[in-house]
Parts: sequence; structure tokens; C-alpha cells
Amino acid sequence: MTAGRLIVWRHGRTEWNLQDKIQGQADIPLDDVGISQARAAAARLASLAPTRLFASDLQRAAATAAELAALTGLKVEYDEALREIDVDDWAGMTMAELAAIHPEAAARIRAGEPQRRGTAGETVEEVALRFSAALERIADQGGSSDTVVVATHGLAARVGICVFLGIPQDHWPAFGGLSNCNWVSLLPSRNHRWRIEEWNAGSLPEPVMSDDPQR
Repeated sequence: MTAGRLIVWRHGRTEWNLQDKIQGQADIPLDDVGISQARAAAARLASLAPTRLFASDLQRAAATAAELAALTGLKVEYDEALREIDVDDWAGMTMAELAAIHPEAAARIRAGEPQRRGTAGETVEEVALRFSAALERIADQGGSSDTVVVATHGLAARVGICVFLGIPQDHWPAFGGLSNCNWVSLLPSRNHRWRIEEWNAGSLPEPVMSDDPQR
């Protein structure tokens, strides 16, 4: 069995987002704007009648999920594998500060080349595999009538979804980053795979009326 729809939902804004600081797994709370974003997005997602709700255990994702839980009565199921990339001792730096302190590492990141974050953090490839495996577990727990919402983080979600869909790494940069409290909607497709219904969405999915069947 597999879920009927997966909604991968980025958390609301934090003060560090506003300040362009690298968050990684630093446990930063939502700011007032982020709370408002989460409440507004939760009201829209609640109309999809979600049946299960998962979240990263970091408080910015957990608080975002809590807004949807309050409207739906769903229990939030926490999973550490849904956390953002581990940036170790880079947490709290701006990208400009990182470039000044570690120019070679910053250049590799800008070029899309492999680079471990911090002294002992993760690479993008490692977080992508971790997140994709979590999505596989979550999707396999559902049935065809289930809509499952996953509240999580931007970078981990972007690259993890790409691995989950079988997209080669060279094409990952073609998928833009997720705005605060926007989401990706995924539907089952042929051969037990998944397809993108909407990417970086902030409104509810609408039926596609076309001559291009993809199921």
C-alpha cells in the first residue's frame, strides 16, 4: 500500500531566515510572521482532509505542524530523519560570513560541488538520502485514500524529494528552493513511482485538465 498524496511542507519564517543565517539543525523558533504563515497555510491544507501528520522534531517544523494538528485533530508524529541538513559549527553564520571565513567551501557550495557543511556536518548528498528514506517509510504506511502531510525544512525537502523521485543529481538545481510555509504535492504515478503535482505551492492543488495522462 502507498499513500494517495504526500504534501511536503516547509516551516514558517524564523528570525534567522530573516537575517539570512544558516540554521541547519539549530533549534530556532518561528517568529511572529512565521506563526501567522503557519496558521494561514494550515487552514488551506486542512481542507484537503489530511489523514496523517509527520514533522521534524526541530521546533520550527514542529510548531508549523502544530497549527495543522489544532485544526484537524491529528497527532503529530515526529521523525528526526526529517530534520534539516546538519551544518555543525556553521550554524548562525550568514552566507557572507561563511564566504569570508571559508571561501573555498563557499565557492564549492555556489558551484554545486560536494561540500561537507561545517567541521562534522552532512553533505547535501547525505541529507538527500536520509530524507528520501524517511519519505519512503512514510509513504509506505499509507493507503490510497490517505493524504499525508510532512512538516519539514527547505534544503532537506528539496534534495530529498529529488532522490525520492529518482531525479539525477545534475538536475537538482533545476528545482527551486521552497518559500516559508509553501509545499510540494506528490501523487503516485506509474510503476509504483511518484510525480510532482505542485512545487513551491501556497494554494490548494487544482485538477489538471489536459490531454497528457500521467497516471
